[in-house]
Amino acid sequence: MPEPAHPHLAALDPEGRLYNEDLAPATERRWNSYNYFAVWMSAIHNIGTYTFVAGMFALGLTAWQVLISITIGIAVLYSGLLLAGRMGVETGIPFPVMARISFGVWGANLPALIRAVIAIAWYGIQTYLASLAVVVLLLRIDPGLSAWQDRSFLGLSLLGWACFLLLWVLQLFVVTRGMEAVRRFQDWAGPLIWVVMLGMAVWLFAQADWNLPMNLSVQPVEGNTTLVVLGGAFLLVATYATMTLNYCDFTRFGKSRGSVRWGTFWGIPVNFIAFSAVSIATTVGAVTVFGTTITDPALIIARVPNTAVLVIGAVMFIIATIGVNVVLNFVSPAYDLANIWPKHITFKRGGLISAVLALLVMPWKLYSSPIVVNYFLGGLGALLGPLFGIMAVDYFLIRRGRVLIDSLYKVDESGEYHYVRGVNRTAIAVLVPTAVIAAVIALVPAFSAVAAFSWPIGVVLSGLAYFAAMRRSPAAEGSGDSHDVSSVQAVDGSTAEPDRRR
Repeated sequence: MPEPAHPHLAALDPEGRLYNEDLAPATERRWNSYNYFAVWMSAIHNIGTYTFVAGMFALGLTAWQVLISITIGIAVLYSGLLLAGRMGVETGIPFPVMARISFGVWGANLPALIRAVIAIAWYGIQTYLASLAVVVLLLRIDPGLSAWQDRSFLGLSLLGWACFLLLWVLQLFVVTRGMEAVRRFQDWAGPLIWVVMLGMAVWLFAQADWNLPMNLSVQPVEGNTTLVVLGGAFLLVATYATMTLNYCDFTRFGKSRGSVRWGTFWGIPVNFIAFSAVSIATTVGAVTVFGTTITDPALIIARVPNTAVLVIGAVMFIIATIGVNVVLNFVSPAYDLANIWPKHITFKRGGLISAVLALLVMPWKLYSSPIVVNYFLGGLGALLGPLFGIMAVDYFLIRRGRVLIDSLYKVDESGEYHYVRGVNRTAIAVLVPTAVIAAVIALVPAFSAVAAFSWPIGVVLSGLAYFAAMRRSPAAEGSGDSHDVSSVQAVDGSTAEPDRRR
């Protein structure tokens, strides 16, 4: 085991039930600003983002209104990610260990499992949706493959199985090689999709005689336009809300707070707005040229009369899917499952288990069921706001960034985060009612007008309730004596910059 990055880490027990090397505080911090910029390029440059942008036109918004909506959402998302990123770079610990601070050493398994289930389900669904795009492109290249479409197994055609398993194996190849392999993959995968998106936008622009009407809308807005714009903004936040919980899985490897902050800045406000603008232009171009909104960019590429372009497009979408799934849906459950049984489940084994589960749930059946997608996954997604509110308030307001790292790995009652039998009952007592409120707002038709705001409502309600409850709880009294980990030193001598403004 390498020398600990901080003197207090010498007290960690490598044989403890809550410890393994993957869950331990990061000792090697190699990630720089470009690495985080590349992470967000991979997370954003995908079919899902384009589909989200194109889908906003279906609400009746014009191109300018869509851009305003997305910009507002990006600003909110960026603020949450700065907090989550700071937690990771200051402590060097992954999300499930971070959850031990507020939920207890055993109670942390609840938010970890919630995050894992969401990620595994969407990992499978994203892989399936991308495989559909590859199927369309392959059929365009070689219509003879349609014979494989006529035979099916377990509800999926043989060609669909081939494309799905191809993406499944390629993603598994990346993640089972650890976080350093993830970093190296993101460094070049993120920028590649820009090639196909820019090329597609220019082609459509040319087909539209170099005139894209930015005031174009496909139908009148139903209801208040301002509310629709704000609703779209928070729907975007909800789409990436999972990363406000587990961004620390990546920032724990940051060389400094500056590298995380600047990498996130270029990756979110700058890159996200630029990619959204290109997606908007592409959507407007598709409406102008084809007379309809096309929500899948692969279907646009399939109309390009050039086989070479089709092949390049297929490869780019494969890379884009691997990128977004590794960032949003693979790293987190690998850590989350390892947290359940640290002595037997490593990061790599957790990733393998996640991949197998994503295959066994048959995501094409999940996606075809509105009940599963809207109520089960939507209901779990509504929990993300309350979870983030509790963890952020605990870290920044209750403990003021002071954490006893060694206590995060202690099972006995001497640990700061043992609470009552390893569970912080106050956190659970706050999570349950605020999660119910957020889920009701998100899912009950009577609240459809404000359904998009379930995430911020959950954050605010849980944050306020948790702050009030913990200020009266003896569990918070010892937090002021904890050591400050905001200047954790890495093995290479670099330092996670302390915030002197506290």
